[in-house]
Amino acid sequence: MSDNNPILSGSAQSVAAYQDAIEQSSQAVIDWLKQPEMYQGKTVDQLRERIQLNFTSEGLGNQAAIARAVEYFLKDSLSVHHAQCVAHLHCPSLVISQAAEVLINATNQSMDSWDQSPSATIIEVKLIQWLREQVGYSVGDAGVFTSGGTQSNLMGLMLARDAFFARQGHSVQLQGLTGDLSKIKVFCSESAHFSVQKNMALMGLGYQSVIQVKTDAFSRMDLADLKAKLAQAKAKGEQVMAIVATAGTTDAGAIDPLVEITTLATQENIWVHVDAAWGGALLLSEKYRHYLNGLECADSVTLDFHKQFFQTISCGAFLLKDARHFELMRYQAAYLNSDFDEEQGVPNLVSKSLQTTRRFDALKLWMGLEALGKKQYADIIDNGVTLSQDVAEYVSAQPHLELVMQPQLASVLFRFRPESGDSAFVALLNQRIGDVLLASGSANVGVTEADGITCLKMTLLNPTVCLEDVKILLASVKDTAETLLNAEFQS
Repeated sequence: MSDNNPILSGSAQSVAAYQDAIEQSSQAVIDWLKQPEMYQGKTVDQLRERIQLNFTSEGLGNQAAIARAVEYFLKDSLSVHHAQCVAHLHCPSLVISQAAEVLINATNQSMDSWDQSPSATIIEVKLIQWLREQVGYSVGDAGVFTSGGTQSNLMGLMLARDAFFARQGHSVQLQGLTGDLSKIKVFCSESAHFSVQKNMALMGLGYQSVIQVKTDAFSRMDLADLKAKLAQAKAKGEQVMAIVATAGTTDAGAIDPLVEITTLATQENIWVHVDAAWGGALLLSEKYRHYLNGLECADSVTLDFHKQFFQTISCGAFLLKDARHFELMRYQAAYLNSDFDEEQGVPNLVSKSLQTTRRFDALKLWMGLEALGKKQYADIIDNGVTLSQDVAEYVSAQPHLELVMQPQLASVLFRFRPESGDSAFVALLNQRIGDVLLASGSANVGVTEADGITCLKMTLLNPTVCLEDVKILLASVKDTAETLLNAEFQS
């Protein structure tokens, strides 16, 4: 190995190399944060041509490798902290979360056994206990940190499936799937996350197993249609494995009627999983916590902390109401967590996780809660919801803009409405507005559909953004639309 040892260790040489690398990278980030543009505006083809690998026999060394990463990655990265970056559920991060990443990465703990992550394991367990308390679950530690919503939703559906078969005296873990699988169904709303279908396919039950329930004018699951489709399923001899309710749909931020859904499911002995990847942030809210009433009755819950908890990607959690259901996925590996260790009270997190090697992402949430406190955390979460209401009021007063749906969380669905043009023309115009703004590097506005209407979306997670910032963005939308319309009429 060369004299310039590349491995992080306690040697003086390694410590000096680490310090140099961190200082160079940190300074580059500071310079990048100061750049005024949201994005440098390069196209897919330009980036494909620009970015070239440079793997040499001797290597470039740390300094040159970092410099190339700054040039070809950092400078061309989207600034998610920018006031005009509002397209997605993609949050700016807490400063303390960045500090947590330094500790996580340097220690490189793996959460699959206590002897690889002693203090980290205890911190995660205590955080799960605290999160269960916020939801309204009983005292316990049935839960685990995950990579995010898709993985957490997979765990909820997988345990719902295995519990469904267990009630019939069959173990999926030991014997695999059995019977007429086409009769097994999962219900979710038309606005539910695509991971419901994706995960049902991964579990061998296919897209056909998912029955979508109609939504109301606010994209919430329609209870009358849910009841009707449950009755239809029963009449066809189909069996309902689970109902997936959503607390914060991707576009509208809609929260399904959790109290009514969980009450109905209890009567029918159906597992309820709540995808609260976004709306779960309201657990800390002082103004809007009641939106989540009924969450405590769900059998399992998805939470994401890299959305409106403002943590760096990735950071999520899965909570399970009844700890006994974790036995459905339990596998004991002597080299990780032996029976002897468990008898001695050593925590066994890998038995609750789909992952084996797993980062200590829980540290970010722990440090965030300790640094900010619940009051400040509540304020920055509530800010987005309140701001979206103010923005909606402003949009409704503009003659050239149309509010497509009243906001529920921190998103605003709207569109530019020209004086003339059919629905197809208006849809294309709004799509092009979003494309032009991103290509210019000045703004990133989402383009989506709501009730068949192509519209623009602002996801207002950033607590540093105010109404005046949004007014600047909406002025850019108007100017871009008028430029496109003038070009259309002149062509």
